[in-house]
Parts: sequence; structure tokens; C-alpha cells
Amino acid sequence: MVTRILCVAEKPSIAKAVANHLAGGAVTIRHVPQNQFTKNYCFDYNFQPPWGASSVTFTSVLGHIMKHDFPSQYSWSNCNPRDLFDAPIDTFVEERNKTVAKNIEQQARHSDILYIWTDCDREGEHIGAEIRDLAKKVNPRIQVKRAQFNNIERAHVIQAARRPIELDERQAEAVSTRMEIDLRTGAAFSRILTNHLKPMIRDVQELKVISYGSCQFPTLGFVVDRYFRVRNFVPEPFWSIKVMHNKEGIKVNFNWKRVHLFDRMAVTILYERCLQAKTAKVIKTQKRPTSKWRPLPLTTVELQKMGSRFLRMDSQKVMKIAEDLYTKGWISYPRTETDQFDKGMDLKALVQRQTQNNIWGPFAQNLIAGAFQWPKSGRNNDKAHPPIHPVNYTNPSTLSDEESRVYSFVVRRFLACCSSDAVGELTTVEIEYGSEIFSASGLTVIARNYLDVYPYDKWESSQQLPVFATGETFVPTEAKMSEGKTSAPGYLTEPELIALMDANGIGTDATMAEHIAKIKERNYVMTRSQGGGSNNGNQEFIPTTLGVALIEGYENLQFATSLSKPFLRKELEVQMRAICAGTATRRDVVHNSIEQYRDVYNRSERGMDTLKAAVRNYVLGQTNG
Repeated sequence: MVTRILCVAEKPSIAKAVANHLAGGAVTIRHVPQNQFTKNYCFDYNFQPPWGASSVTFTSVLGHIMKHDFPSQYSWSNCNPRDLFDAPIDTFVEERNKTVAKNIEQQARHSDILYIWTDCDREGEHIGAEIRDLAKKVNPRIQVKRAQFNNIERAHVIQAARRPIELDERQAEAVSTRMEIDLRTGAAFSRILTNHLKPMIRDVQELKVISYGSCQFPTLGFVVDRYFRVRNFVPEPFWSIKVMHNKEGIKVNFNWKRVHLFDRMAVTILYERCLQAKTAKVIKTQKRPTSKWRPLPLTTVELQKMGSRFLRMDSQKVMKIAEDLYTKGWISYPRTETDQFDKGMDLKALVQRQTQNNIWGPFAQNLIAGAFQWPKSGRNNDKAHPPIHPVNYTNPSTLSDEESRVYSFVVRRFLACCSSDAVGELTTVEIEYGSEIFSASGLTVIARNYLDVYPYDKWESSQQLPVFATGETFVPTEAKMSEGKTSAPGYLTEPELIALMDANGIGTDATMAEHIAKIKERNYVMTRSQGGGSNNGNQEFIPTTLGVALIEGYENLQFATSLSKPFLRKELEVQMRAICAGTATRRDVVHNSIEQYRDVYNRSERGMDTLKAAVRNYVLGQTNG
């Protein structure tokens, strides 16, 4: 008897690619009525026992199928926002997904197996649970499995097809927990802020809603905090001593060990001692090997930071392009926290595929010829996906400009990981001059190694130092006392913002770019090229007056648990991991989180005059009072 298997992917592109791999291209395509994106790919495939020879229908969803919202009696005009902390929540198929849901039900009705091919992360697990629930509604006896895969290269897909695993219910529950908390808190705080603050600024700024999000506000808080550090910065004068000596036609600049002091008189006294001593004495010379470490394997957070810094595109754009490259089969799954490769992976085979390229191909060939080194391991392993790496070779010239930049970066990063550290020699000379210590150093790069394929790191030889002998004395060619001022910090750049979000548990590696995009979309921040100059791709974030007012308003309320700080969201991320580990339940996490937010909400309601004062001060340009 032929087993009837329904396979469901998270996106149409994945369904098409995997179906063609399994069927060897021999598929029959059936269109889903009233849906231009979703198709059913029908073919025969022989799975491992106990399934064996099977009739397969491979289709897809378009991300999450279900929507969660409050019943109509809890509309903006019909209820107090505080009621939303306890209101019932309806779960239903989104309008745009009704044809998708109907297709799954129709296909599941006569299937023996539901084989889920959603992305192997928390969100994918939750989408898989939604698909399962739809299928079981019409066919309670259908058996449910899921595929474990991290790229859509043919051999990997076939291997995944033959090793089905169970859906991870705990991960799905963690996402459900976050969704409920975000819905309740986002709706309650967005409504109270909009109801009270929007009428004040209607004539100044066109806004539909003043939204709150448990990741949006802490992200905005980082931007506003840096903004005030820049605005309130007062430069402070400092003084230093600079020594230069010309030997063998080489000018050697010696740096003061104290760097600088903020006491002019103290530096003047030390400087005069130097001049009185007249001669400087070499007290130490050293030559030692040094190295510049090759990069760690690539994670999502690192890809976003490097993309913003070097590829001239924001994090959201980088992730969109990386997703496209993944669905086309060129790179592995781009949402991963893992920075260590599993020892069972054949990395040399992946390097071999890159030897075709006329730019980095010779470097890859050299690795194959004996220079290959196993990549260093970082500290992170999400146990789901390997680091981001190239799966197949494609000529970058066949890609769009942005795709080419991202693909080339992923390849170069991978090849750099499989190379050796750059090797150099560092020469250091220390002198004593008037009881003060000064030093000079020179770097000679001996072997560039990974730097030859990874232009994003810089490490260059400096001018070689002349020969100095320990005990040698000389009269410095020049010694002078100089004055400077401390410099203000810059506004937050996107790589810095992503690093802060990562360190404070704001969002996941997969959602950080979305949260950054959201605060821009809400007109809480604006971006400009760093330093206010021409577009160089590295953007800095400056809060709008509304963004400043919201954060300052909550800061002025002086809550122990502030919405503008990352603590509440960070705690939720910890609790979600606990749900995944089985040490916490959804019920307890939802209850505890909602009670925390309810307390902040009640305090916000009582302190609304303080929030309004911040709006008058920053948005309307009036003084507090």
C-alpha cells in the first residue's frame, strides 16, 4: 500500500526547491485556487522504512497562518486598555491565509503522514504546530513528523527526508507565550499612550498610533541614551608629552606611558624634568612574534553588524538578501546563534566548490592543497543550525549587486575561518626620559594568511624601527608638551545598536533587524550617514523629538522597572529558554510577566502628567511646568 505524505514548507520557494530535489525534477504542479504564490508539487518518492514508497504532495504556507486578537467588544472605543491584560484572545486564520489553510485541510484529509518542513527555529516550530492543528482538525489520525535541515543543498535535503524527527512542542509553546505577552502589553500600552498623547501632537506630527513594543522601547532607549551623552558632553582639556627621535633617517615617535593627564601644572613639572635630564636611556628592547586572529564562524548577529559596517546596507536589508540566497540554495540557513562547526561536517568539500571563482578561487585551492585549518570554535551553539556558510558555488556576477555583496562576504568569511591567523613580528622599544617612560613599536607582517581573502580586517606593517640597544642613551630630537580635548562619543551606529541589543537580550538574532526597522517606521528615530557626511553605508541613529519624549517621560517616572530599559524583555527571553528546557510553563511565565507589566501600566496611568510634560517639552518645544 502506498503511503500518502503531505509535506509543508514555510515558504513557497523552499517547497519548490525541496520538492524538485526529492523528485529529481519530475513533479506535477497543481495550482492552489485563488492563490498566486502557493502551489502543490506532486510526485512519488521512496522514503526510509516504515514509510517506503510514497505518494507525495509538497506545498507551503506563507509564514504564520493564524492571527491572535481580542474579540470585537474590546475595540479601542469599547474598553479600558487595562482590561486587555485579562481579556480573552481569539485565534483565527488570517484573511490572507484562508486559501492556504483550506489547501492544507484538503490535502491533509486524505493523507497518512504530515511531514513539516518549516525552518528549524522557534518560529518554524510554532508555524509547524499551526499546520499540525489545521491538519488534525480534518484528520485526527494523521501522523505528524518534521524534517531537520539547515540548507537546501540536494544531498542535505535527501538526508533530512530520510530522518524525520518530532515537533518540539516546548519551542512552539515558548513562541505562543511571547505572542500572548506581546499582544496584551503592546495593545494596552499603545492604546493608553495614543489616547493621552496623540491629541497633544496632532498639529505637529501626523501619527496613526503611538505604539509600544517590549523590544521597540528598549531599542529606542539605547538610541536616546547615547543621544543625551552626545548632547550633554562637555569637552575636557588634557595635556601630554610627545617625544620624537630621528635615528638612521627614521623618525621614531615615542608615546607617553601615562598617555595624558588632566592637570596642566603636573604635566608642566614632568615635562621640565624631561628637559632637565637632556638624555633619554633605552631601558627595554623586545622583538616578539604576534598574530592577528582569523575570524570566528559567522552568526546572524555578526552578519548584521558586518553588513551594516562594510556592505553599505542596513541589517534588515542584509537579512532579506541572506534569506533569498538561502532559498536559492547558495548559503546555509542565515538565522543562527552558533559560531562553531560540527566536527562531522565536510568543510573541505565546501572549500573545494569555491575553487571555481577567479578572485578567491586560488586562495581556496591553496587551502585544499594543504593550508586548510579547522575553524576556531566560539562559545555559542544553538544546537539547531551551523554557522552561516556557502553551500554551493555561484558566480557573483550572476547575482544582483546586493546579493553579490552578501554572498561574497559569506564566502570570504568562511574561507578566512578555514585559513591560518596572520603572523607578524612586533618590535618594542622603551625609554626613560626624566623619570618618565615612553615607548615606540613597529609591526612587520610576515604572513598575511587569512587577510588575503578577507579584506574587512586591516593589519599592515608599520615603518620599521631603527636598531636600539638596551642601555643606549641619546638626546631626543624633539620633546614637546601638547594640549588636547576629550572628544564626544558619536551617535549610535547600527553595528553598535545591534551589539547592545544582543548583549541585553533584546529580541533574537532573527528579529533584531525587525525591531530596528520598527522604531524607524514609527518615526521614533531617524538615520543619517555617520558624521552627517555623504552616504557611506554606515548609518547613525538620532531620536526624533517624539522618541526622546517617550523615553524621557518614562525615565522621569522613575520606575524601578522601566519600559525604556531592557530588563523586562531580557527576563522574558530567559523565561522562553526555560520553557524550551522544560523548567518553566507557559501559564506561569505569562502570569508573572503580565503582573509585572500590569504594575507598570497602573503606574503609567497615575503618572500620565509626567509623560505629557515630556511631550510638551520636547515635541511642542514648551518648558515643563
